[in-house]
This record gives sequence, C-alpha cells and structure tokens, in this order.
Amino acid sequence: MVKLFIFAVFFYVVYRLLTGGFKKRVVGSPRQTAAPGALAVHDELVEDPVCHIYIPKRQAIVLHGSDTPVYFCSEQCRKMYCDAHKT
Repeated sequence: MVKLFIFAVFFYVVYRLLTGGFKKRVVGSPRQTAAPGALAVHDELVEDPVCHIYIPKRQAIVLHGSDTPVYFCSEQCRKMYCDAHKT
C-alpha cells in the first residue's frame, strides 16, 4: 500500500513538472495580461494629423516647426501636411 502511494506521488510530481504546474504565479502581475512570449513595450502612441493613424512615438516622423512637435506615420503624410499648412 505504501509503494502505491509513493508511486502516485512520484507520477503526480512528474506530471506537474511536465505541464508547468509548479511555476510561480503572482496575482495581479502585469505579465499575466500579456500574451505568452510577448515583450512588454512602453511607448506612447501619437496620432498622425493627416491619416489619423496611431503610431508609436519612437517610430514616428517628427516635424519640429512649431511650438509642439507634430508626428507622422510616413514621409507622404508629412509632405501632405506641410503642403496644406504653407502660408
């Protein structure tokens, strides 16, 4: 009877190890909300004033002509904006 209990515990531990059952889980952890394997990216989204697409600030094309910078998704949008705002 003792051998059966020991085998049952052994197989349970092996099963939990193979299925990842012993991983630490923290309740409320921000990593739980992300998809598995996804990298957390902290970047502000900005809106292109021409086509109204939101893009990460790091990837945007910036126009520094006025008091505040204007962000664009492409050179084409930046050119259209500059052509429309020439005075």
